[in-house]
Amino acid sequence: MLAGLLSGCSSGNGADEPGLAAIQAKVISTFKRGSDQTRFGALEFLGGLEFSSDNALLGAVSAIRFRDDQRHFISVLDTGHWLTGAIERDQEGRLTGISDARIAPMIDRLGEKDSGDGVMDAEGLALRGNHVLVSYEQYHRVDAYPDPGFEISPPDGTMSIPIPRWELRSNRSLEALMIAPQSSPLAGGAVIVAEDSLDDQGNLFAAVLDGPLQGRFTVRRHGGFNVSDGAFLPDGDLLLLERRFGLIHGLGVRIRRIAGADIKPGAVLDGKVIFAAGSGDQIDNMEGLDVFRAADGSLHLVIVSDDNHSILQRSLMLEFKLHDDNIVSQN
Repeated sequence: MLAGLLSGCSSGNGADEPGLAAIQAKVISTFKRGSDQTRFGALEFLGGLEFSSDNALLGAVSAIRFRDDQRHFISVLDTGHWLTGAIERDQEGRLTGISDARIAPMIDRLGEKDSGDGVMDAEGLALRGNHVLVSYEQYHRVDAYPDPGFEISPPDGTMSIPIPRWELRSNRSLEALMIAPQSSPLAGGAVIVAEDSLDDQGNLFAAVLDGPLQGRFTVRRHGGFNVSDGAFLPDGDLLLLERRFGLIHGLGVRIRRIAGADIKPGAVLDGKVIFAAGSGDQIDNMEGLDVFRAADGSLHLVIVSDDNHSILQRSLMLEFKLHDDNIVSQN
């Protein structure tokens, strides 16, 4: 997270009431500043948005998942709120805005809303059947909310996590939550990957939470990058979104593709970097990733950023098309 580095920079203006949130969006037409380049590794940039709202609750987007119509979405904010809405496109299919945005406070198992002590630090999000699954940091857990009704309901279940609680860092734990395809060996199981909680070999803790291959595994960590989200491809491969921020390297983001057939208890996984970007590109603190199949059959990725409610950062939504003919080296 960048919150600690940017504390005290909150914009702090506008209303802060749950409900409708009017969103203003600025179209991003090029990804690399000062260039019309569209291919970046295995991804082709399609367009993006920089968005904001007079409602001060909007921001700190941690994850996003699209409904089957590929237009309506659910997001979680690490302030303990739900954000729902719909994307708008022009005649060429490029992103132009976000409509019908609504913000609602998340409710815990006791029927309470966030008390401000980190209980509702929502980071990961997944949709499965009639439930919305959410992973939380600080008070490490994965809760299951009824769907429909998640906005006004407490969770009706909690998933067991086969990672020792003492191994999970308070603010760098259950960051990425994904659902494997039903047709894969994981048979629709829920998968979790920690942001920066490491084993004795310096690998990231991860686990399959249920299904036929339930159990703990790890993911190799490279180059100071931390996992922020992930999404499964239809073929069962896993895309992991990773980010890095530091005085030496600056801001960076990349995506690794991990073979789905390798995900099993006891495995130590690695993957090819298929996309990488830095401070010269239109990125920020990229936290959320989702994948869906577009009407033309191609696979699209949508990546969103967490602005930490800071005037120094931006809320972004970027869309890419996935190509399988290119990767970039791992550094």
